[in-house]
Amino acid sequence: METVTLTIKNQPGLYLEADTITPDAFAGKKAEEIVDLPVYVGREQHRLGDFFDVSGKAGATPAETKIVVGGDLSRVKRIGQQMTGGEIVVNSNTDMYVGAWMQGGKITVNGNVDAFAGTGMKGGEITVTGNAGNYLGAAYRGDWRGMAGGKISVAGNAGSDLGTFMNGGEIVVGGDVDVHVATHAEGGKIVIKGNAKSRLGGQMVEGEIYVFGNIDVMMPGFAYREDVDIEVNGTKGRFALYEGDLGERHRKRKGQKIYGKLYQLVKA
Repeated sequence: METVTLTIKNQPGLYLEADTITPDAFAGKKAEEIVDLPVYVGREQHRLGDFFDVSGKAGATPAETKIVVGGDLSRVKRIGQQMTGGEIVVNSNTDMYVGAWMQGGKITVNGNVDAFAGTGMKGGEITVTGNAGNYLGAAYRGDWRGMAGGKISVAGNAGSDLGTFMNGGEIVVGGDVDVHVATHAEGGKIVIKGNAKSRLGGQMVEGEIYVFGNIDVMMPGFAYREDVDIEVNGTKGRFALYEGDLGERHRKRKGQKIYGKLYQLVKA
């Protein structure tokens, strides 16, 4: 695997829309070609090389290309957007849309990510060593297509509206989450190792939520069924199983209604 190293040298006046920082856009190019890829600040088009020092060369294909990005990236958006393969390592906090609509490959962020990381994600893996903002693995505003595949792992906390319209894939949060988890979900798996506030599974029709900590307010549309002994993300324990959202229409499978399932750890 060939490696391209980007180091930010000039901070944008507004925010830098850098959806060309992907193995797909870099594949088959040398550093002197990569610097000419387009990026945007507002409506103004610039060269990637206007903001980054670039060294190394890409592989022949996205799968053979690794990108390492360093410096203060807190004003850089859309790193890894729509990537299909390869690897990106971000050694900083970064702004919105990391791995949005991603289809394959791997992104590691050694820091925090802002809102809409992994939005509409279909495949691949995103690992965040810090915290994540709102709308992690969710649908874009006004859209109904949330995360459909792949895996997102966040070591710290996550914001609100996690997994909105989610219908596949997996999200694991090592810390706490804010309100509105898996709203309108039709599939997928969400693991919350810390605490959750309220409105988990609102209008959920299918999928699974696991909470290891406390839930401040349980949705009235979820009904307790039984305690079950299961293993989740390497932790064996007894979980209270709730089904819902009972106020929604639910499909049937083999004559039985399919409900969203919410599990809360009772005893590890």
